[in-house]
Amino acid sequence: MGVGVLALVAGCGSNGDGAPGTAGGSLEQLAVRARCAPDITTDAADLRQATCKKGSRRFVLATFTTDRGQSEWFAEARAYGGTYLVGRKWIVVGSRTVVTEVRERLGGTVVAAGHEHGDGGHHGAP
Repeated sequence: MGVGVLALVAGCGSNGDGAPGTAGGSLEQLAVRARCAPDITTDAADLRQATCKKGSRRFVLATFTTDRGQSEWFAEARAYGGTYLVGRKWIVVGSRTVVTEVRERLGGTVVAAGHEHGDGGHHGAP
């Protein structure tokens, strides 16, 4: 699966569909671009993860120090289903509606995985 995630984000630029080129940076920098106030839930050497809330919007933002770490996390998370926004060394997990909205600010590739459970909440943040 690792190659699949890397292929999704390799050469990310404007997709010709109105989404910006894929953003990069720290968890805090990505949160600013996504217009959310992150509540850090995991602060490890290889993974930083936060719950982001703004009004009724809620999503998980995870950043990784390596492509391999991102790929392994994503492979495990996909088993739970859900909608993911995949960027270079970061992933957003949330409802399809929220992920689509965040994509307008961060770019990235939307990936629907496994068995989704409607449009509410997130599934699959290990």
